[in-house]
Amino acid sequence: MFATIKAAIGRALAHFLQKRTPGYVGFGITPPDRLRAALCPGDVLLVEGDRRISVAIKYLTHSTWSHAAFYTGDPGAELIEAEAEHGVHVTPLTEYSHLNTRICRPVQLSPEDQAQVMAFMRASVGKTYDLQNVFDLIRYLLPQPPVPERFRRRMLALGSGDPTRAICSTLIAQAFEQVRYPILPNVEYEQSGEARREILHIRHHSLFTPRDFDLSPYFRIVKPTVESGFDYKSLRWGESSRPPQQG
Repeated sequence: MFATIKAAIGRALAHFLQKRTPGYVGFGITPPDRLRAALCPGDVLLVEGDRRISVAIKYLTHSTWSHAAFYTGDPGAELIEAEAEHGVHVTPLTEYSHLNTRICRPVQLSPEDQAQVMAFMRASVGKTYDLQNVFDLIRYLLPQPPVPERFRRRMLALGSGDPTRAICSTLIAQAFEQVRYPILPNVEYEQSGEARREILHIRHHSLFTPRDFDLSPYFRIVKPTVESGFDYKSLRWGESSRPPQQG
């Protein structure tokens, strides 16, 4: 009984958190056709969200990016994402045509590993969102959330741990974890004589946030405008603004 009531409350909170907030202003938004032309299957698309849940995630991660989606390139359903109200589902790229985005591309991912990552993401469609995470996030919509800065990242890893549930960035991190592709691993240095060796330790996927794909040294940042042949000499500028005349 309690579990049923908790699930109902969680769904209501998820619906509340998915509501758009007024006053969002996007700068440098990439048109969908240019964004689509720059994307490749296997890319991670970061999104600056305009929903209530975005406020909490931005606060916790000190980041512009509040959401991550995986690009498959499948016609009409290019993205796979996990979001609070609908769980893991497919969505068209145009869903984010009004928001700032960033493309993060895994460097030198082999075709075999890319296929495995893609298969994992496609097989995840239909999983539910971790509603325990919704309960954790709702408290951080307070004007001054009482969370010390050093604990904020771990607040996003307080979910139930149920493998049939997912959170946007952790699902994608788990997909890359299957092929041991690094995102932001813990680095240990081992000294052997004069040689210094770097040893990577994969962090658990539940600790990853959208901004980690942006910060990762193993993902290339792709700028669609630059990729399409940017030439600043061809830009057309309006007249420079002048200060108002004094009377």
